[in-house]
Amino acid sequence: MRTTIDQALHGVKTTALTALEGQLLMLHALGRSSEQRAWLLAHGDEQLSDKEHACFEDLVKKRLNHMPLSYLTGHKEFYGLKLRIDPRALDPRADTETLVDWALERLKDNPPHARGQDRHVLDMGTGSGAIALALKAHCPECTLWALDKSQEALALAKQNAQDLALELHFLHGHWFDALRPGGEVGAGKKFDLIVSNPPYIAPKDPHLAHLIHEPREALVAQNEGLSDLIEICKQSVLHLQPGAWLLLEHGHDQGPQVREILAGLGFGFVQTRHDLAGIERCTGAQWPKMK
Repeated sequence: MRTTIDQALHGVKTTALTALEGQLLMLHALGRSSEQRAWLLAHGDEQLSDKEHACFEDLVKKRLNHMPLSYLTGHKEFYGLKLRIDPRALDPRADTETLVDWALERLKDNPPHARGQDRHVLDMGTGSGAIALALKAHCPECTLWALDKSQEALALAKQNAQDLALELHFLHGHWFDALRPGGEVGAGKKFDLIVSNPPYIAPKDPHLAHLIHEPREALVAQNEGLSDLIEICKQSVLHLQPGAWLLLEHGHDQGPQVREILAGLGFGFVQTRHDLAGIERCTGAQWPKMK
């Protein structure tokens, strides 16, 4: 006798997975949308085909091996947007919405230049495009630039932009290389806001053991996780309009170092935002220090 949906989901309760994860994996195995949880609950006595059951068990096994749920289902909700997600880029975290909230506040508080130019915003290390697309969706009058050194990640971000019908300008290169002489944009390009969720995990951080399926180059930075944060802070001063802001996501214990770096470079109004768990998640400042 074949296994029913309810029986298969009951088996998940004995694992480390949540009931919601089991339901979402079941819907994916059945070829149904993640929005159909009500259908799933109403059809618990339906029998799974051998193929469906095997697919579900394989998905559960992979999730128990720390593969992100978004990689298994192929999508993730971020700031109200449904994004395609796969191993070409990081799995977007809800904590990163703190950075988006702050960026939208800065854009709201700083109207376009008096000379009539559009506001230009740069998302460095865009990955799936999550941050850039969220900002474009909520600030359509802004020009969004999405940069990444991974061509594979940029291809995923371009897919998401096309799916959502949101226009982004894409740049390829290591941090500010595309803005240097001979780069895609060339020297002299300045922005009204720069945001970034860069690699900030130390190479020996024990949390990496649970992040084995995500691109390591998007997670790990040298110098105890600070090297990319330092590089962005130093180089950004050449690419920020007067009065523009730099906003950075960082590790739970890196706020003091990032604040010190920004203040030492001459940024003003240096401050940190906490995520929903009360952890220091983002630090930013205005360039240059205004009198």
